[in-house]
Amino acid sequence: MNSVEIVQSYPFNSLSIYHNTPHLRQVSKNHSFTLSQINCALDTQIQTLSSKSKLNRKSTMSSSVMRKLDVVSPVPADIDIANSVQPIHIDEIAKTLNLTPNHYDLYGKYKAKVLLSVLDDLKESKNGYYVVVGGITPTPLGEGKSTTTVGLCQALGAFLDKKVVTCVRQPSQGPTFGIKGGAAGGGYSQVIPMDEFNLHLTGDIHAITAANNLLAAAIDARIFHESTQSDKALFNRLCPANKEGKKSFNDVMFRRLKKLGISKTNPDDLTPEEVTKFARLDIDPDSITWRRVMDINDRFLRKISVGQGPDEKGMVRETAFDISVASEIMAVLALTTSLSDMRERLGKMVIGNSKSGDPVTADDLGVGGALTVLMKDTINPTLMQTLEGTPVFVHAGPFANIAHGNSSIVADKIALKLVGPGGFVVTEAGFGSDIGTEKFMNIKCRYSGLSPQCAIIVATIRALKMHGGGPAVTAGKPLDHAYLNENVALVEAGCVNLARHVINSKLYGANVIVAINKFSTDTDAELNAVRKAALDAGAYDAVVCSHHAHGGKGAVDLGIAVQKACENATQPLKFLYPLDIGIKEKIETIAKSYGASGVEYSEQAEKKIEMYTKQGFSGLPICMAKTQYSFSDNAAAKGAPTGFVLPIRDVRASIGAGFIYPLVGTMSTMPGLPTRPCFYDIDIDTTTGKVVGLS
Repeated sequence: MNSVEIVQSYPFNSLSIYHNTPHLRQVSKNHSFTLSQINCALDTQIQTLSSKSKLNRKSTMSSSVMRKLDVVSPVPADIDIANSVQPIHIDEIAKTLNLTPNHYDLYGKYKAKVLLSVLDDLKESKNGYYVVVGGITPTPLGEGKSTTTVGLCQALGAFLDKKVVTCVRQPSQGPTFGIKGGAAGGGYSQVIPMDEFNLHLTGDIHAITAANNLLAAAIDARIFHESTQSDKALFNRLCPANKEGKKSFNDVMFRRLKKLGISKTNPDDLTPEEVTKFARLDIDPDSITWRRVMDINDRFLRKISVGQGPDEKGMVRETAFDISVASEIMAVLALTTSLSDMRERLGKMVIGNSKSGDPVTADDLGVGGALTVLMKDTINPTLMQTLEGTPVFVHAGPFANIAHGNSSIVADKIALKLVGPGGFVVTEAGFGSDIGTEKFMNIKCRYSGLSPQCAIIVATIRALKMHGGGPAVTAGKPLDHAYLNENVALVEAGCVNLARHVINSKLYGANVIVAINKFSTDTDAELNAVRKAALDAGAYDAVVCSHHAHGGKGAVDLGIAVQKACENATQPLKFLYPLDIGIKEKIETIAKSYGASGVEYSEQAEKKIEMYTKQGFSGLPICMAKTQYSFSDNAAAKGAPTGFVLPIRDVRASIGAGFIYPLVGTMSTMPGLPTRPCFYDIDIDTTTGKVVGLS
């Protein structure tokens, strides 16, 4: 029996890569076949079965754009792998999804903006399968969640012959130039061009920055002008007379009139009291929550003062900068469902209160329409590709601690229509599933109306050892020997963290799969311990993956498990809490899922909850802002802590985006640069024009 015959006799629906399949390794041992022969046979069988299935299914990916990777060991630097592959023209990627040139706008040769009109054209089409990728509580190094997302899609599209779209967030330049590096995946499972993905892309974050800062400027300008003018003068400047001497309201002003309960359409008909109500916002400077943003880590902007110029007449106030991806406008982009919905959400954003306690919105300032104009192109997802030629939608990038940390609803909706029945859309949720998957389900899915069939939890031996009591893992420092040598007991102890993530994720009704991201130092005994713990906790399956080292071929097992999990999903989406309960009840429900025994509110948090309830915002979902490094508020509390009291320091609201966000402990919305940032390594080859050193 030769190697090809062995592989051909091995059922394709349970085909496993040699590294992950004891049965296939035993066959190889008995028949004296080399790893190279087995891999070659696997490639032959996959290609044969893929070509046969293409004859019978219109939903498959186009084989003309699939790229076979020439992997080498040890795995080169991410940017070197990315630069070694010539991207396929984005027109060809679009064709695999049956997109015509009328459906997208080109941004160079390797990027395109897919237009929302696709949804209208496909409104009668059925959706494909929907998969969300979360993770266990990570180390500061990350556990390869983005890499797993990309690797799974490469396996589904390039090896299992499925129509697939990867939906991921656009990364911030903060971590790219800071300490974490980029977010295009890694190794042989990346989105390319990697440098464009991690830098300016199609300018969406720059547009968000401009829109955010326009609103910030409008706030301070309005306070300034109201402080120096009478009500009548304000009104006359807001509604100036035309050449015929007639005044009029513009569209955005009618929104404020409606809010005030004024039905009049002629400015001259307003009473003096109505003129005052309309013209004077009377913003309380101490209540302003809106801050300026920039997409760079700059710790010295965490607290600033504005208004120190001589022309501002002493109107100094303290404020701060956030990083751009923490802007509510980014959260709006991620949760919007259409251009008209985005216009409404941007206009409803609350920037603070009047001195009488009423919320002041962007539309009250008259700027909602202008913000939408700045954002009009950002609503279209960016089409890119993986190393193996499968399509990727890159769209939105809300801060995973402060906001909900998921890519956009519109990208997912378009992708689900494009892949159709039997196809797959795989999207990533930020950080561990306690943050990312919980917010994906309770916030994103509430607004999208979509239900995932499968939830993946990415785990690593390294992180589980840390949760089992291993030494601290610190970015930039070598790993302790405990992480480089077999220690099954340490892994088993850390699996309490994995178990809680599995149990929590199952609450939503989706089938849960654990993807064990294999490193070269991991042993079979350690991997088997994780698989057993996952299954004991109720996971649908647990699969070892090597996509970082082998690309899609290293995630074929995961792809098969995901397909099976989706096909056998039977439960509808379940939310963790209903919306019609109080803010505190929602917070406490989420806290209990972390393992908390109770919640402690600061005096400030109590006042904010009372205020938001009075203002009519208590029906919004909750977006917990807490550390990603622990279920608790204490980043040093590893494993699965219980019995702790969760402290709520403050409660804020993103009314336009549509959620209330409690601040758990101390949270920074403007990261700082480390002693040795990533930018030390980043440069350009002036001969070829290629970026080097990007990670």
